[in-house]
This record gives sequence, C-alpha cells and structure tokens, in this order.
Amino acid sequence: MSISKKVLRKVQLVDGVFIASKASGVISRLIREKINFHKLSRLSKYEENVNSDTSYDDNRVTELTVKKIQSNLYRRKING
Repeated sequence: MSISKKVLRKVQLVDGVFIASKASGVISRLIREKINFHKLSRLSKYEENVNSDTSYDDNRVTELTVKKIQSNLYRRKING
C-alpha cells in the first residue's frame, strides 16, 4: 500500500520595489521561463512514452502564452 502526501510551500520569487517598466520586464521573463519549463516537461514525457498525457503542460503553455501576450501589450502601453 502506497501513501502519497502533497506538500504545498509558498515561495517568494521576487522581493523589492520596482518601477512599472522594470516590474513588467521581470514578469515577462518569469512567464517565458515557465513556458520553457512546460515545453521541456512535455518533451521529456513524450520521449519516455509517445502516448503519455501531456495535456497539463499543453494547457499551461497555452495559458502562459496568452499571459505573455497580455504582458507585452501592457509593457508597450507603459513604455508609450
């Protein structure tokens, strides 16, 4: 019998005060890294088993890509 335990931990990724344009850049880079993480995760699963379920990573890449577009539009608005 196997017992699994889910542990959640809150981690502060960014600390400090930023002007809007710098904050937007930090967020943009974070989103880009998260997209890359899920793309690599999807590839890894696929390499292990071509029939593996990658729907979670697929959905996250799509969601994050939308967030990236929104972030870029906001950034352009800030920078004029």
